[in-house]
Amino acid sequence: VQLQASGGGVVQPGGSLRLSCSASGSTLSSYGVGWFRQAPGKEREFVAARRKNAPGTYYADSVKGRFTISRDNANNRVYLQMNNLRPEDTAVYYCAATGPGNPISSAYFRSFTYLYWGQGTLVTVSS
Repeated sequence: VQLQASGGGVVQPGGSLRLSCSASGSTLSSYGVGWFRQAPGKEREFVAARRKNAPGTYYADSVKGRFTISRDNANNRVYLQMNNLRPEDTAVYYCAATGPGNPISSAYFRSFTYLYWGQGTLVTVSS
């Protein structure tokens, strides 16, 4: 599976962005999907995830209520809608897909669960 993230940019605090992750080489609906981010000088952290064939979605506490992960199976894409952005949301955002199988819920929060990664898209929140 090849993943490509896009949609990053510069936005003012309180603004919104929608990140998109397109897949090629396989059907993304066959995989769990997640978004991670890495701010300068910090480790990569979990943002949001969605199971492949169940309604389960998972969010980091820091983005809960502001970010929404969704699938567009017809177009083989996953989105991350980000609202009410804050300066601390500034980071490179990565989309990722799990391997075959059905990980347990807690595994979706861990980067090692994901076998396929996109190249990242930069989000800068600044006035």
